[in-house]
Amino acid sequence: MSLPDAGPLWLTFHLALVTTLVLLIIGTPLAWWLARTRSRAKPFVEALTALPLVLPPTVLGFYLLVIFNPTSPIGALWVDITGNTLTFSFTGLVVASIMYSLPFMVQPLASAFETVGRNPMEAAASLGASPLDAFFSVVVPLSSRGFLTAVILTFTHTIGEFGVVLMVGGNIPGETRVISIAIYEHVETLRYAEAHILAAGLLAFSFVSLLGVYTLNRRYPVHVI
Repeated sequence: MSLPDAGPLWLTFHLALVTTLVLLIIGTPLAWWLARTRSRAKPFVEALTALPLVLPPTVLGFYLLVIFNPTSPIGALWVDITGNTLTFSFTGLVVASIMYSLPFMVQPLASAFETVGRNPMEAAASLGASPLDAFFSVVVPLSSRGFLTAVILTFTHTIGEFGVVLMVGGNIPGETRVISIAIYEHVETLRYAEAHILAAGLLAFSFVSLLGVYTLNRRYPVHVI
């Protein structure tokens, strides 16, 4: 029995890392807005953010494939700017993963911000702190459990993507062949031993990651002012 190619492993973790970092930057202000706004648009934004939770991955992947196509306005503009296509590329996988994993970053953060409430920010403001300083020095530490959960869930969810990745990226070695695609290819070619190795590794990684999150959350509870 030969060991599986390590290429999909490193590509998958690279994709998950980039996706998580970008979503941390994008998702934090969005979650903060959702936690504090009284806008009538909030239910619409919440539904739009949570859509990937209920939408079949192939549906999202299909529409992203159409949007990223070089003949579409967005796809053509990207080709003009970069000289490369979004379809069947690592960049396209990153964009698709950001959209598909968005609720796994935003929802834990929004819940954490709602738990913190408005009092800590108001107390910091009364001491002369700017809103940005109060957010990073007060809200972020109090929301540490939410950040930890959001990061772990986003990272592990991105690693397990299949439908969106297959539709947008296909199966190009060194470019879009991530672990889930490699497992599918091994099964199709009846290489079950190699599929078992990759699948068992993903299962163990996902379980240990979630176990660590729940253990830390129980051991180090956050006390809100």
